[in-house]
Amino acid sequence: MAILPVHRVSSGGRGGRHGREKAILLAIFILFAIVCFGAFFFVPDFRDKLSVNSAMENPVQALVQRQEQVAPPIPDQHQEKGKRANVQDEDPKIESVLTVKAALHGPLETVAHVNMQETKEKAIPDKVEQKVVAKETTEPPVPETKQVPKPLDAEIKKKQEFIVQMAKHAWKGYQTYAWGQNELKPISRVGHSASIFGASAMGATIVDSLDTLYIMGLDEEYKKAREWVATSLNFDQGSTVSVFEITIRFVGGLLSAYALTKDEIYKAKAIELGRKLLPAFNTPSGLSFAQVNLGNGGGRNWNWASGGCSILAEVGTMHLEFAYLSHISGDPIFLKKVEQIRDVLEQTERPNGLYYNYIHPSSKSWCNRHMSMGALGDSFYEYLLKSYFQSNRTDMRARRMYDNAMKALEPLIITSSGDHLMFIAEKREPSVMNKMDHLACFSAGMIAMGVKDAPADLRDKYDNWSKGIVKTCHESYERTASKIGPESFYFDNRDATCNNAKQRYYILRPEVIEGYFYMWRLTKDPMYRQWGWEAAQAIEKHCRVDNGYSGIRDVDSVPVSHDDVQQSFFIAETLKYLYLMFSDDDVISLDKWVFNTEAHPLPVLGKMPS
Repeated sequence: MAILPVHRVSSGGRGGRHGREKAILLAIFILFAIVCFGAFFFVPDFRDKLSVNSAMENPVQALVQRQEQVAPPIPDQHQEKGKRANVQDEDPKIESVLTVKAALHGPLETVAHVNMQETKEKAIPDKVEQKVVAKETTEPPVPETKQVPKPLDAEIKKKQEFIVQMAKHAWKGYQTYAWGQNELKPISRVGHSASIFGASAMGATIVDSLDTLYIMGLDEEYKKAREWVATSLNFDQGSTVSVFEITIRFVGGLLSAYALTKDEIYKAKAIELGRKLLPAFNTPSGLSFAQVNLGNGGGRNWNWASGGCSILAEVGTMHLEFAYLSHISGDPIFLKKVEQIRDVLEQTERPNGLYYNYIHPSSKSWCNRHMSMGALGDSFYEYLLKSYFQSNRTDMRARRMYDNAMKALEPLIITSSGDHLMFIAEKREPSVMNKMDHLACFSAGMIAMGVKDAPADLRDKYDNWSKGIVKTCHESYERTASKIGPESFYFDNRDATCNNAKQRYYILRPEVIEGYFYMWRLTKDPMYRQWGWEAAQAIEKHCRVDNGYSGIRDVDSVPVSHDDVQQSFFIAETLKYLYLMFSDDDVISLDKWVFNTEAHPLPVLGKMPS
């Protein structure tokens, strides 16, 4: 019988073997726990390190991608502004994406500022931020007008879009039949020009419309206009032009386009043109000539202007443009020229404190005793007040001259005996004329603006005057058959009407609508918006023709007879003021911008980047 081997068994028996097995299992469990625990903490860090490496290569793109993980895509910069505003208001995360997207169109210093918070959170090394700052860009900074506006009420948005369609219709006619010409004859379908532009086609409507197209977001039209300026706008020609009109339409239009877009082509063109206008100031007093030849620099006054005198509204309406020219060029010559004019006007003796419409460029004496807030005088007063605001309320001389002029004007601010309508009369010494020009209706907005910082004894007067004058100008529209006001209106028989058929024309002027715009912005009384809408409807009904808009010969005769001219200021001023009336106040804020007399917004110096 075989004898089987005998195995020794320790005193522990079966319990010792089970203890070893438990120890092994426990070790395996602990190792597994360590692996899982380590993965929980170290794998995300590893992912973040990969993200950091990616951000090192393209930090801006990485930031946008991370933001877009928590937000839906945002429309492009120039897509429907109202819809973008609605999206932003619903979700604060989307506002962050908008900021980053906007920064991609601006200088990368801005991107670095946006990125700094997240850079700290993710512990990205400092050199990432430095790399973003150092990267070059040719894109201009995002302009103030392209910021996301607040959402508009549906009815207001509808009216705003109506104005945009008016602008598109006016522009299409000009682009189709008068491209490169100064203005359009929409019925004849040819170009039009006036003596103020000289003998050359200088694309006045293009330059005058640049900022309107841009503000309205008409990108295709704007790009075509910008291309023409860059390739075809030429000032090297021997044409004698109006210094005043070229300053407010061309210099003002180019400066405004530059201020809004920071596109250097506009800055270069504005400075070039400004230098070509400088010979006009070569007079014994420094009061500029009315005309200058862009080729040889020869200057002269209008032969119809009171024996060759200079016109107050012309010599006094260059300060905003020339001050900004000096600001962006670094050349003080432009500001020096207009300061000299202001010196002369301030020092010239003024009977009763009034500034008269004509002054001699050699003797510095008044050529007659005609005073008007309308034609020949108007924008001189406007630029006194607006120089004060353009300087960020530091040009105290301009403010003082303005307030003193208003005090002298007070005896001419009359309330009619018939319908108790307030108006600014004209004075031809010793007579006072109970007449007011359509042009003078701009003063409602000017006087309303002047309430801010006004002397205590004038503040309430300014408020009452502005409201009274804008009401009268509205009545001049209401009392015609077309609901559009005449060139001049009187208060002798039937108030705010015109019996002279030769003065009952309307050439698409903006001044009444300009008054409504300022009164709406400053008072928020919806009545002014309604008046603006009624004016837009009347213009659409009576001035629209197949290929644009035309002035009318008699506002009291319906159906109307058209004059077949679409003035360049129709898009530049009339439609711009209407559009802004139905926009949010942040679109060309009156706290940051000052309009020149052609409605071209220029920045308040010190509040906006130059």
